[in-house]
Parts: sequence; C-alpha cells; structure tokens
Amino acid sequence: MTEQLTALESADTLVSSQELQIIGPTVAEQEQVLTEGTLCLLKALCKQFAPEVPNLLANRQAKQARFDSGELPDFLEETKSLRQRDWQIRGIPKDLQDRRVEITGPVDRKMVINALNANAKVFMADFEDSLAPSWHKVVQGQINLRDAVNGDISYTAETGKHYSLSDNPAVLVCRVRGLHMQERHVQFGGVAIPAGLFDFCVYFYNNYRKLLSKGSGPYFYIPKLESHLEARWWAKVFAFVEERFCLQPGTIKCTCLIETLPAVFEMDEILYELRSNIVALNCGRWDYIFSYIKTLNNHSDRVLPDRQSVTMDKPFLSAYSRLLIKTCHKRGALAMGGMAAFIPSKDAQINQQVLAKVKQDKQLEARNGHDGTWVAHPGLADTAMAIFNEYIGEDHINQLHITRDVDAPIHARELLEPAKGECTEAGMRLNIRIALQYIESWINGNGCVPIYGLMEDAATAEISRTSIWQWIKHRQQLSSGEVVTPSLFKQMLVEELANVKDEVGADRFTHGRFTQAAVLLEQITTSDVLVDFLTEPGYQMLVE
Repeated sequence: MTEQLTALESADTLVSSQELQIIGPTVAEQEQVLTEGTLCLLKALCKQFAPEVPNLLANRQAKQARFDSGELPDFLEETKSLRQRDWQIRGIPKDLQDRRVEITGPVDRKMVINALNANAKVFMADFEDSLAPSWHKVVQGQINLRDAVNGDISYTAETGKHYSLSDNPAVLVCRVRGLHMQERHVQFGGVAIPAGLFDFCVYFYNNYRKLLSKGSGPYFYIPKLESHLEARWWAKVFAFVEERFCLQPGTIKCTCLIETLPAVFEMDEILYELRSNIVALNCGRWDYIFSYIKTLNNHSDRVLPDRQSVTMDKPFLSAYSRLLIKTCHKRGALAMGGMAAFIPSKDAQINQQVLAKVKQDKQLEARNGHDGTWVAHPGLADTAMAIFNEYIGEDHINQLHITRDVDAPIHARELLEPAKGECTEAGMRLNIRIALQYIESWINGNGCVPIYGLMEDAATAEISRTSIWQWIKHRQQLSSGEVVTPSLFKQMLVEELANVKDEVGADRFTHGRFTQAAVLLEQITTSDVLVDFLTEPGYQMLVE
C-alpha cells in the first residue's frame, strides 16, 4: 500500500512539474492571443528549453568571475578555425534587405501605429529595454501587434484624434526580452518561465500564418547575448518550432544585438550558430557602453568618463562598429547601426542643433559601412533616411558590398582601449537625476521616458548608475579634485532628489514614486557587488 501511495505521489509531482499556469491578473481580450494553441506551444518550449537557461546564465557568471580576477575578454582560441573558414548565412528575405532606417519603441497601441507609419523601413516593436513589463502591457502589446499584422489596428485618443495604419507600413520586427528576465506571471512546473521564450512564442504563434501570407515572416530581434552558446540555444528554439509547424528551415529570421562586451569577441560564432535564421547584427551602443563598465568593473584602468563624452568616435567604440561591419558583410549579413536617442524640439534653434547632432552621428555610421540605423522618434526618420540614401546610392539597397577588407585587423586591445575624458561633478549629478527619473517612471510602468531632450530607456539608465558605482569602487577623482565615495553619492542623491522635485513640480513628485526610486538607486549604486540589471530588482516593484 505504501509503495502504491509513493507511486501516486510521484505521478502527481510529475504532472504538476509539467503544468503551465498563468497567474497574472486577467487582461481584457487576453484570450485572443493566449489561445489554447499558443499555450500548447509555450508548454512544449518550456519543457524542452527552459531547463537550459540557468546553465547559460551560470556561464555568464563564471566568465565574469574570470574578468573580475584580472582576465580580459579576447577572441576564442577554440573557434579560431571557424573564424578563418569561408562560409555565409542562409540568406535575407526580400523585405529585410533594405533596412536603412529603423524606428524603435514600446508596444503601446498609439506607438505601434505611429512607428509603422513613419518614414522608416522597419519598426522594431520592443518588449525589452523601452517597455516596463507589467503583465497588462505585455499582453496588450501582443494584442496590438496581432492587430497590426492583420492590418486592422486603430486608436482614438481622448482628444478625439484617430490613428490608423497607412497603406505601406514598415516591416514589423519583434524584440523579445533577454535571457536574464523571467515572466513571473506564467509558471511552468511552479517556476517562472524565461520572458524571452514567452514573447517569442506568443508573437510567433499568433502571427506567423498571416505574415507568411503577406510575403513577410516571423522576424525577431534577440537582445543581450553574451556568447555563441546562447545563440545556439536560440537556434535550437527556432529549429524546433519550424519543424513542429512544418516550415522550411530558416523561415524564422532574427537580428542579434551585439550590445555586450563579451559578445563582440564572438560575432563570427554567433552568426555561425544562427546561420540558418540570422540576417543581421546590430550595434546596440548604449547597452554596449553599460556592458563595458559592467564587464570591466574590477579593472581600475578601464573606468569610463562622463557618459556624455563617450561617443562613437572613441577608439573602443569605433573599433566595435568597424569590426561588426566587416564581420557581417564577410558572412552575407547586414550590419545595423545604433540609436539616435535625441528628441525633436519645438524650439527651432534647439531643433536645428538636435538635427545637426543626429546628422553627424548617422554620417559616421553610413561612412563606416553600416546598412541602416535606428531612430527613437518619427521626427528624426527623414534626417537619417536622407543620409543613408546619399551613402547607399541609387544602385544599391544596402552596403553589403563594403567589405572593409583593406582595414588592418582589429585586435582585442582596440576593443578594450580606455576612453579618455573627464569625470565631473556635473556629469555625476546629471547621471543621478536621469537614473532617478527613469527608475521612477519604470516602476510606474513606463519604460520609455523623455528626459532632457533624450529618449531614455533601460540601457541609458544602466550607464548612469553603473558609471557612478564604478567611480565609487575605484575612488575616482572628479575634475574638481573631490573623490567619489558612498557618502558623496548619498549627499548628491538627496540634493538631486530635491532638484528633481523642483523640475517635475510638487504635485507630480507627491503622487509619484520618486522616494522609492531613490531608495532603489542608492541600494544598487552603493552595493558591494555590482547588480547585473536594475530591471531585476525594479521588476519586484513594478506597478501592474
């Protein structure tokens, strides 16, 4: 009898370990995207692939421990022959061959319509850095994208203004969340599932048929990769789904962001692992700067100066851009440029300055050989488009013909070269104000925030707080001669919290969560160990 009970208990445990549960609050119309078929696929993906994610994340930690002990990132010796061999990716669908301007933004309904209608070739609909992933926003975002794919998305504002799709919208690409993020509102076997797996599954299942019938396809942006082993995981996910739905291998297409320092040393390997599905790599410059700080946080000779002075003409960033282009074009993949985070101004003089900065930035990218670039606001699309039209010319739709073969080899030392510049009190105070306002907006559910003329997302806030953390760790001396310490930071935090109150107004401050944001900022900035992502503790505070 005891043996029978034990067997039954084991069976119950096995059943519960295979269960998929949605524990988030009910969102209106969620049954339209969280269908039986969607959840069946999600369960299969979680069963097959979720157990590998902790090991991939543990590999990140092990590699970081080596960097903390004094090792520097470098190209992998064990894959040297792969880098030297002649091979290419499977190919690029027709509607992804011309990506000279891409607009990015979160998946709220009005944004989706405006972005698809902008003068851009691609809209990257973002479930990652520009979205604070409350359950409502995640589910509603999937509904919005499904409606956009079906061509019947519309929105009427409180003012009565109506928004609808134009006849020739941009190509839609969905950016899923990174491997480090969990979707706590969905559990498999009682454990929160990988958020990126959820985003991928729901978008794919609800849209692949319609997209293919329109001559497009299920296209994705994959963020935050740190190694080719993580790329291999995604390749297995794509192959599993293609086989399950009887699709030709390579039907699912992806672009990978090279936005971590470890990944820049494995670009060939990432392209190779995903060669059936990948079409491009992207210079995610803001996250890349954040990753440079994080990866080299223990190296006192690699401390970055004020964020505002770390521009793409710095040697380590220029080398990153040029190596990405050379690697991609050698393998037949597109090389996408980075984000123009500026926001157009209603003041004509200020707007002229904004457009001049955008023009300078985009000319550098186009001259290097990038095939396209990112803008965060529709008002910048025309400027970026004009520049890439000029460089690409009438005879081409991209710059794959620019091989950069005449360039000298780019070595690890160039990718790691310290950036020169001042560390100033003004820069530190600006970082505090930006981080404060961004974290406050994020935990209130808004992940894309205009601050001081820039469209800030999680990546730029990460730079702000990790830069100060690194200055504290290495007792960096400011240009004023003052040494950065925890007590100096706390003093400035109190003062800048008061300045933010003056800027936003007493009513907005009182009804906001600025004090909670300040507490979180202090915790993660004065922590003995660098917190990997502010969005992880922030996720616990996120308003649903």
